[in-house]
Amino acid sequence: MRNLLLLLVLAASLFGCNRSDPIVLIQLHPKNPDIIYVATNDYIYKTRDAGQTWTNLSQGMSYSRVIAMAIDPVYPATVYAGTKGDAVYKSHDGGQRWISMRSGLDDATITSVVNQFLFDPADAQHIFLATTMGVFETKNGGEQWTKKMEGMKEVLMVVTLGMDPTRPSILYAGTSGGVYKSMDQAAHWVKVNNGLVPPDMVKTSRALNVTSILVDPYEPDTVYAATLAGLYKTTDAAKGWKRIGESLADQMIIAMVLDRTRRGVIYITGRDGVHRSEDGGGTWVVLNKGLATTNIRTIAQSEADPGVFYAGTNGSGLYRSKDAGENWEPMPVVGGKP
Repeated sequence: MRNLLLLLVLAASLFGCNRSDPIVLIQLHPKNPDIIYVATNDYIYKTRDAGQTWTNLSQGMSYSRVIAMAIDPVYPATVYAGTKGDAVYKSHDGGQRWISMRSGLDDATITSVVNQFLFDPADAQHIFLATTMGVFETKNGGEQWTKKMEGMKEVLMVVTLGMDPTRPSILYAGTSGGVYKSMDQAAHWVKVNNGLVPPDMVKTSRALNVTSILVDPYEPDTVYAATLAGLYKTTDAAKGWKRIGESLADQMIIAMVLDRTRRGVIYITGRDGVHRSEDGGGTWVVLNKGLATTNIRTIAQSEADPGVFYAGTNGSGLYRSKDAGENWEPMPVVGGKP
């Protein structure tokens, strides 16, 4: 009996060593492929050696969950973190020290949930913010935020933002009730739900929750909207949307990436793993080889090597693929308390 107990303890210990906190986001350094930030349900971690070791960076920040991050494309030591409950933090030294940047954001806790940052490619001090109380804008690196919701009357919760890379004045907002479009960098918004959400459902529980919205860099009138109830595509700059990916077994799309070097190549993730389409969403293949779980929370493509992808799972850690998702390998465990 004693030997059996020892074996059980050993097995539990080994199992525990392979566990990891859920990875809710991955933020890759734009210039140095060895530097990666990830956030779990509790903390932010950073590696400087391509994932061999991880450092907890949450000191100086409230322990509200970080659910959004962004790295200044001009000065990559400047990092922004968006929290679930404590608005925005900014670091000027790669995450070693954090300062709160909430001036202009709503004070109530529930209004301080930050879902995404979006940089103006012409000015890294000019940033748009998607929050549970709408779109906000800063023109001075987060010192002051201004609400930008004119025309967005039916909904408040903005989950994701997309920008036309060829015409940065054009923005798309994925919300709790479909998609809105701005032609003037968020000064005015127009609802563009044709084919997405019937007008009488925008404010109801049956409205379409958009989780990711991306503009095709090769065909900027083509936009993809991932939702909790399927994948949609427009080829006419959101005049009308069509459902795609109906062959996917799970229609709850959690994250999406458009391959930045291959036209028409899309990656999506959800509860049944990673899927890729090479024909703009017409057909799909499953890319789960090497994954210990298929519950994938987030995915990112390397800036330095377009064949390298990272996937964050809900409980079995961080994975890397060096062949565009064909095979995945686990990375050292991320997690633990400071």
